[in-house]
Amino acid sequence: MQVTFRTLKGVTEAFSNLLLRALGQRIRELRTERGYSQESFADECGVHRTFMGTVERGESNLSFQNIARVATTLGVPLSNLFLGLESKAQALGAQSPKTASAVSRKRSGGTKASR
Repeated sequence: MQVTFRTLKGVTEAFSNLLLRALGQRIRELRTERGYSQESFADECGVHRTFMGTVERGESNLSFQNIARVATTLGVPLSNLFLGLESKAQALGAQSPKTASAVSRKRSGGTKASR
């Protein structure tokens, strides 16, 4: 497996949004494998259930502290939580290129009509 390293300068906002979606999907996948409801998982992590929903949809950017809480609650190393995120994000981008820009607009409070 070849690993490509990107500097922060080389990561576009669209790809960053796709990475957040991929991370959210990974968290949801691991959470459901362990039998947690979204609400009980949020409680165990010490965050509100609506926040966890935004995380799993890729709409919220987690702090490192919250990422560590999620990994600890899931019982996985941080490396496992991030395993394969770049390739998953690339696949998400290939599936729906418009989605990344829509998520970006939603975060900034803008819509296509308001541009």
